[in-house]
Amino acid sequence: MTYLPRPIDTGRILVSGDVERLIEMLAESVHDNWAQRRIKEGWTYGPRRDDGAKTHPDLVPYADLPEEEKEYDRTTAREIVKGILALGFEIRK
Repeated sequence: MTYLPRPIDTGRILVSGDVERLIEMLAESVHDNWAQRRIKEGWTYGPRRDDGAKTHPDLVPYADLPEEEKEYDRTTAREIVKGILALGFEIRK
């Protein structure tokens, strides 16, 4: 069996500045949820990821993450928001 991912087509969805701010808040929450799960599993901060020792360099506040790690979380949040919009839902404050 070959897996063929079929994400929601979000290529034509543009987001406003307000929604970009929402995406940044959601990205921080994505990181915090990930970190909370890891900490509950016994992981701690360490300068290198070590699965055996359960240490990870990204167990820091979102603001302290390297930009490329923040962008990973932003991409997740952005695609969820754009997927919601592509499916015809609205986001209102």
